[in-house]
Amino acid sequence: MPRLATLDWPLTCLKCAHWQFCPSPAKAPNVSLSPAIPPTFTSASLLVASGGALGTWLRFATGRLWTAAIGPAAANAFPWSTLTVNVLGSLAMGLLAGWLARNGGAVLGGAGLGGEASIHSESWRLLLGVGVLGGYTTFSAFALEFALLVERGALGTAALYTGLSLMAGFSALFAGLFIMRTVP
Repeated sequence: MPRLATLDWPLTCLKCAHWQFCPSPAKAPNVSLSPAIPPTFTSASLLVASGGALGTWLRFATGRLWTAAIGPAAANAFPWSTLTVNVLGSLAMGLLAGWLARNGGAVLGGAGLGGEASIHSESWRLLLGVGVLGGYTTFSAFALEFALLVERGALGTAALYTGLSLMAGFSALFAGLFIMRTVP
């Protein structure tokens, strides 16, 4: 399988390595390529907000399920819920990124989905990647960016990004705690 070659959305087509719009529909069977217009700012905002609402509810529900399954004491002893959303979110982000990379700027719709309307892949990215997964876990975006750096062969940058993200994130959290504890 070809590698993900860019950090920018939309990702590179996995079938033929063309950026965004694949000029070779024969290499991407069952995909209708069209110069569809990406969503407007307003419709993009609605997609992100709707997806974010679903993602945050899914995160809440995951926590409730863990608490119901193992009890409040065990659920508070180890962050099972956070671990679960981080791992599942990363898996979902990988699946979404791979699908978007494979299909490029494809437009889905018509007979393929049983409806007349077409849905631009940017809409799926906004709804699922930015919205649902952004509300569910931001670790999935971190994991994707790390994987893209590794795929590009930028191992030093990937290690630096990981180290800086963890150290800066933890430092910022402790700084916030310190400020709130010392400022009246």
